[in-house]
Amino acid sequence: QVQLVESGGGVVQAGDSLRLSCATSGVSFNKYVMGWFRQAPGKDREFVSVVDQNRIDYADFVKGRFTISRDNAEKALILQMNNLAPDDTAVYYCVADPNTFRGTGHSYVADDFYFWGQGTQVTVSS
Repeated sequence: QVQLVESGGGVVQAGDSLRLSCATSGVSFNKYVMGWFRQAPGKDREFVSVVDQNRIDYADFVKGRFTISRDNAEKALILQMNNLAPDDTAVYYCVADPNTFRGTGHSYVADDFYFWGQGTQVTVSS
């Protein structure tokens, strides 16, 4: 049974950093596409970052500030977020799927992922 549990969210000021972690069980790291989405109040869920068999991809609004990585020993997915801004305020979700794949130049969308964590709140004050 696949389980994804996010942690590391919190309340920070603009310019600060946070490190989100997604503890996994039932996930084969080398077979699953994994990533992060976020949802701000009143908005749809939006893509943040993904790591699949061939590449790492980021949404334009986080490039240069966020870094995704996999801790194979701990079986965790990490999102290091630097230079946070108020617009980054959202619930951040860890996602995983064994069957999805999009080629280079094609962005992942929420419907591509079957497994979702419960989310962790990130609030950035100005």
